[in-house]
Amino acid sequence: MSMFKYEALDSQGVAVKDQIEALSEQEALSKIRNMGYFPTKVSESKAKRRAAAKAAARPRKRRGAGGGVKSKVITEFARQLSTLQDAGLPILRSLRILEEQQKAGKFKKIIGYVADDIEGGSTLSEAMARFPRCFDRLIVSMVAAGETGGVLDLILARVSDFMEKAQKLKSRVIGAMVYPATVITAAFTILLLLMMFVIPTFTTVLKEMVGGELNKVTATVLAISSWIAYDFGWLILISIPIGFIFFLKAVKRFRLGRFIVDSIKLKIPVLGQLNGKISVTRWTRTLGTLIAAGVPILDAINVTRETAGNEVYSRSLEKVHDSIRQGESFAAPLKQSKTVGLIVSNMVAVGEETGDLDKMLLKVADNYDDEVDTLVSSLMSLLEPLIIIVLGLVVGVIVISVFLPMIQVMQGLSGGV
Repeated sequence: MSMFKYEALDSQGVAVKDQIEALSEQEALSKIRNMGYFPTKVSESKAKRRAAAKAAARPRKRRGAGGGVKSKVITEFARQLSTLQDAGLPILRSLRILEEQQKAGKFKKIIGYVADDIEGGSTLSEAMARFPRCFDRLIVSMVAAGETGGVLDLILARVSDFMEKAQKLKSRVIGAMVYPATVITAAFTILLLLMMFVIPTFTTVLKEMVGGELNKVTATVLAISSWIAYDFGWLILISIPIGFIFFLKAVKRFRLGRFIVDSIKLKIPVLGQLNGKISVTRWTRTLGTLIAAGVPILDAINVTRETAGNEVYSRSLEKVHDSIRQGESFAAPLKQSKTVGLIVSNMVAVGEETGDLDKMLLKVADNYDDEVDTLVSSLMSLLEPLIIIVLGLVVGVIVISVFLPMIQVMQGLSGGV
């Protein structure tokens, strides 16, 4: 759309000056008359041409730089833009208001670029699509559907609702994992320092004290300590998790690698069940939100498949897409894939029959949200005593290995007496 400046007279003959969005001058005149004004002058905004020139002159590399923007900031932006649209403000004016109130940084510049592109004749979805690292395909698809259906304010509200729920789920899972991860890291660090600097000092003393061969437990602990302290064992122990993370990232760059890794993740006891429920929550909420926004189901499945976050479910959705394209049902291939429980496939089948597929998918997501909460709580209850037991055993072995030679010496002395 373009911006048109106009001068007009209202019903009282009072002069009015403002600007309006329209596809052409004729449409602008029609809109002005529908507002109850008598237009006397209408001209295309010069800012539009300046914006187009700026957009063309702007380096392409800079336009794609949308990284580093937190999802919380984008959620707030979508909510505020929805409110301004609901109040009846033109999209360009809404964006300029949000740009002005935004703190200096990447996102402020991105909002300005989006506004410039809209002044240059682009739609909001087209302008957003130029910043894929900031506005992903899901957001762009929903905004495009909202523009087509004339319900952009409602769609933007749904975008912000979806992102808020996704953030809450992510925060709950990360929050639950912080405690065990912190404890394990701290314990690993302390044990490593103990084996590097404390235990080696006992080696000579213990050997002299016994005066012969050490018991197997003490000898093993001292050998491990020597390997860690003097044979770069500490470097190997630190490198293993870091190398494993880099290895996983390299493997997941290929689709087959992602499928293998995600399949293994789903088969890990307890954690696999948690991963599966999180993935189902994510793709059902994404797909339900897209369908409710008016995105065609095949396009919605494509977007959901790309943002599922798990290659196993992504392949299942690919089969669903092919099934629907051939005129078949949604539920049948989903049930055959065995990636979801019967309750999910049955609810999807009911949604297809009643025409409320979006509502059923969102209900599944809400139900699985609750199950994720329960499972996370259970996992935490299981992990805490397990960590304590494992740490207790490790520390106990180290302590025993130090005291056993002393016991051997005392037993020898008492035997000699």
